[in-house]
Amino acid sequence: MEWKGRDVISIRDFSKEEIEFVLRVAERLEEELNEKGSLDYARGKILATLFFEPSTRTRLSFESAMHRLGGSVIGFASASSTSVKKGESLADTIKTVEQYSDVIVIRHPMEGAARLAAEVAEIPVINAGDGSNQHPTQTLLDLYTIKKAFGKIDGLTIGLLGDLKYGRTVHSLAEALAFYEVELYLISPELLRMPKHIIEELRDRGVKVYESTSLEETIPELDLLYVTRIQRERFPDEQEYLKVKGSYQVNLEVLKNAKETLKVMHPLPRVDEIHPEVDKTKHALYFRQVFSGVPVRMALLGLTLGVLGE
Repeated sequence: MEWKGRDVISIRDFSKEEIEFVLRVAERLEEELNEKGSLDYARGKILATLFFEPSTRTRLSFESAMHRLGGSVIGFASASSTSVKKGESLADTIKTVEQYSDVIVIRHPMEGAARLAAEVAEIPVINAGDGSNQHPTQTLLDLYTIKKAFGKIDGLTIGLLGDLKYGRTVHSLAEALAFYEVELYLISPELLRMPKHIIEELRDRGVKVYESTSLEETIPELDLLYVTRIQRERFPDEQEYLKVKGSYQVNLEVLKNAKETLKVMHPLPRVDEIHPEVDKTKHALYFRQVFSGVPVRMALLGLTLGVLGE
């Protein structure tokens, strides 16, 4: 597989073999980190983080990943402090930043922005989320988390809960899970159903897909529940958001009907969709999920920079 110089824009650009390869490299790096504390694969390399949209976990985990590889980081966490405020185009921003760095990570509210950046840049571009479109590195860390927790992905029954219409994390994850032998329950208000084309694609690829509006009815079937925030900022109409606000909450009462082995994941941030009382239960997997972002993003950075092999 040729990884050096490769862009990471959409999970659709990956084969199952490539996904599994990234997960193996991430596991190896996690073991090396536990043993050595820090590594020097990327010494002398510079990551530019261009975050035109707010982020905590994604930005900090990319920065942590680069530092743990021995590299350096430059960038910004808000477009308001850049020449974009003066009218500079995205293309010109990318052409400028690539003069200072070896790899670019970009988050942008506009769908297709990461693909545009990749077309302009001559160095690798990694998509850290573009609008409600794709979030491929989140998907890879989600798969890594699942595999570490269950020892497998095949054979699991997985529920995706919440904002399935605008949620880029669940769009990417559902498409990646189609590589595996899983059953998917799509649980959402009617207004926030998974886009029809994604459901059709999943079924065409042989995935058993069930749609529901009831968490209580479906939770006994699940091995894994992937919860998402209902994203106020994605709604074009505030009234539509108010109709679905607070539709679901995972709490101890709801979990009484779940399998003892059920795991709960969430890409975070959460608002009120998972009660804090769940944090101390054996079901909670979301903080382990946060940690998974470091080895997985280390793997992607190292591979695209050409400093890592199998």
